[in-house]
Amino acid sequence: MSTKLTLTVDGSVIGAAKKYAHKRGKSLSHIVENYLMSISKKESDQLSISPKVSKLIGVIDLPKNFNYKVELQKAIVAKYKK
Repeated sequence: MSTKLTLTVDGSVIGAAKKYAHKRGKSLSHIVENYLMSISKKESDQLSISPKVSKLIGVIDLPKNFNYKVELQKAIVAKYKK
């Protein structure tokens, strides 16, 4: 359920924030909501996942034996191999 929130913010900050949001194809409300969610996580939840990363969970299926460290090492070797 969405609830309306009124904030008092300097006009130049709002203008810059709107440009930032527009460049990323997001609404300013969406950006503010994600920021508020990220800072309102319980302090005991030190390893919380950001909203952007949370949206990526389950996007791809990997084999059960997938080892990202091995794949990362292969990519680094391929990149810097002379």
